[in-house]
Amino acid sequence: MKNRIGIIGGGQLGMMMAQSAKSMGFYVTVLDPTPQSPAGQVVDKQIVADFNDEKAIIEVARQSDFLTFEIENTNGKFLDELEKKVDCIINPSGKSWRLFQDKMAQKHLFEKGKIPMPKFFPVASFSDLEKAAKKFGYPFILKARFNAYDGRGNALVKKKEDLEVSWKKLNSNQLYAEEFVDFDKELAIMVARNFKGKIALYPVVETIQKNNICHYTLAPAQISPQIKKKAVDLATKTTKLLEGAGVFGIEMFKTKDNRVLINEIAPRVHNSGHYTIEACYTSQFEQHIRAVTGLPLGNTEMIVPASVMVNILGDRLGPADVSGMGKVLTIPNVSVHIYNKKDTKPERKMGHITVVGKNIFEALKKADLARKYISI
Repeated sequence: MKNRIGIIGGGQLGMMMAQSAKSMGFYVTVLDPTPQSPAGQVVDKQIVADFNDEKAIIEVARQSDFLTFEIENTNGKFLDELEKKVDCIINPSGKSWRLFQDKMAQKHLFEKGKIPMPKFFPVASFSDLEKAAKKFGYPFILKARFNAYDGRGNALVKKKEDLEVSWKKLNSNQLYAEEFVDFDKELAIMVARNFKGKIALYPVVETIQKNNICHYTLAPAQISPQIKKKAVDLATKTTKLLEGAGVFGIEMFKTKDNRVLINEIAPRVHNSGHYTIEACYTSQFEQHIRAVTGLPLGNTEMIVPASVMVNILGDRLGPADVSGMGKVLTIPNVSVHIYNKKDTKPERKMGHITVVGKNIFEALKKADLARKYISI
C-alpha cells in the first residue's frame, strides 16, 4: 500500500488534514517555513522551507506517494514540471492550480460554463478602473486576481474619491472589478471529487462574515428548499468544470431577490467545512485524504440536526496563551480546537469551537457563550 502523503503548508488546515491522515495509517511529511508549525507538531516530518522553494517541494514529493496542498501560493507552472520529475500523484494538478490561483481565470471558467455570478471587468490600468465605475456605478468591488483571501486584496469603492485610494491600496495591475451584490446570505458547500470524477456534496451552510473573515458557520443553512436546490445545482455544475481530486470549498451569495450566485472556489479544505469534524459521518479533512489517495469517498451526511462553528480569532499581539478552557468544556456538546500557533495577533485564526444541537438557535446560543469564555 502506498502510504506516504506530503502536504505543502503547515497551518491549521494542514494540521487537521494530517491528523486525519495519521489516524488512517499514513506517513505524513509537511513543508512550511515556520519551525514547529501547527501541522509540523502532529506529522512524522516537517521540512522547513518557503512555500515556493522548488528544491524543497521536490524533496517532499520524492518522499511521498501523494502530494497535496493547504495553501494556494505554489507556482502552478512549476507543478507541471514536477509531475514529470517525480513518481508522485499530485492534486490539484498544475493546470488546476493556475485556475485556482487566478480569480479572474475562475470568472472566465464560470462564464464559459454559464454559471450564475456577479458581473466583472478586467482592470489593468487606472483608466480601466474608471471604466469599471461607469459600468457598475457605486459601490463596486476592486479585487486582486492573486493571493487574496480573508478580505485581503479587496477594496470597496463607494464613491469617485475612493478610486485613487483603492488603486494605491492594491498597488497592482493584476486586478479586476466586480459589481456589488446586494446579498442577504453567504452560502457555502464543501464538495469532494475523486480520481474518477465522482462528486460528493456536503450540506449547504451559511457563513457569517465580519471584516471579510468567517466568524460563524451555520449547518445546515436556514434556507428554503428552492434556494437549497439552486445552491446544490450550482455547486454540482461548477465542480464538473474542475479537474483533479480533493475537497473544494464553493462560496456563494444568496441575493434578496432569491438568486444564487457563485463567489469563488477554494481548491482545498475550507473554514466553512470545519463543522464536519463533529457534525458529519466523514469530516472534510478525512474526505480530502480519501480523495487525493484514491480511496472511496465517505458519507457526507450530518449525524446531528444542527451545528454551529465559531472561529477563535486573536485580539491582541503577543505569545499565545489559552485561558477559559475549563469554563468552555462545562457546556454540553461543545468541542474546542486550538491550532497551537506560538503567537497571536488581531484577527489571526487561533482555533475554532463547534457546537452540535437539536437546532441552529440552541447551538448558536451555546457557541456565543463558549466564545466569550475562551481567549488566546
